[in-house]
Amino acid sequence: MNSAYPIAVIPGDGIGPEVVAAELKVLEATGVPFEFTTYPAGDTCEAETGRALPEETLQAALASKAVIFGAAGNTAADVILRLRVELGAFANVRPTRAFPGVACLFPQTDLVIVRENSECLYAGIENTIVPGVVTATRVITERASYRIARYAFQYARDNRRSKVTTVHKANVLRKSDGLFLRCCRQVADEFSDLAFEEGLVDSVAMRMVLSPEDFDVIVTTNLFGDILSDLAAGLVGGLGLCPSANLGDHHALFEPVHGTAPRIAGKGLANPAAAIMCGAMLLRYLGRIEAADSVDKALVRCIEKGRTTYDLGGGLSTMEMAEHVVREMQRSS
Repeated sequence: MNSAYPIAVIPGDGIGPEVVAAELKVLEATGVPFEFTTYPAGDTCEAETGRALPEETLQAALASKAVIFGAAGNTAADVILRLRVELGAFANVRPTRAFPGVACLFPQTDLVIVRENSECLYAGIENTIVPGVVTATRVITERASYRIARYAFQYARDNRRSKVTTVHKANVLRKSDGLFLRCCRQVADEFSDLAFEEGLVDSVAMRMVLSPEDFDVIVTTNLFGDILSDLAAGLVGGLGLCPSANLGDHHALFEPVHGTAPRIAGKGLANPAAAIMCGAMLLRYLGRIEAADSVDKALVRCIEKGRTTYDLGGGLSTMEMAEHVVREMQRSS
């Protein structure tokens, strides 16, 4: 009998607990052995304990095979950003694709943004020089730039994608993005089987809303990747359809891209699709490819049939949608 994968579950705030519960229901239905243990973090946790990310939660995340995360509100920087750093999760992988049955701007969209996760402006180095003058230090290192570039190119090769686009602003940020761009160019030389292009972030943003089919894998720095991935979500119907993985050499954390959505929290209205796709990404990370394919295909069928939450035009609750995904999995097994 296979031993269970120990997974730390951090539901967080707002709709986080609801979509995570839906994700766990689908994961349990795959038959893959998991040992889920829930830990607190986020706004509510800080209000109750004085700490947004308790040490017990952090140590559990480090000791687990992977982490499932829901959402955090005002404490996001103290929770998710710190978790990424502590776990060494240097690559943020955000796939964005259009689904049959979802009205969207560009039904041909199918791209992946690979975002450097450990530095840039998100290093959080801010200082008040004099009253009324604040600086933020943008950190770009050769080591991290080579690492994320190699990850993106290898990801493209492993997933049978044909092109990598490096996004930068080296015409203005000559030293920091100049370094990032040089590293990406050198790595591109090691992957001659893949097409490679460079694009200024403002130009790429325009191109994404005109012809997103031009892009396959995008690799970029932390802030640019955060902005472009939300833009990409708007092309396919919203953040409720966008999962993400935070990956490192030894740890992994999976989180839906959306936030806490406090206006609908606790009402069963949250779209669990992104969280369910996070579950599929977790399964792929564990090497359970058949189970991951089963989840992905079942979710696609549900969305195509209109068995969705209200934001996608359906009338199901969060957990009802998860139950329909499970039924679709069972029908095809």
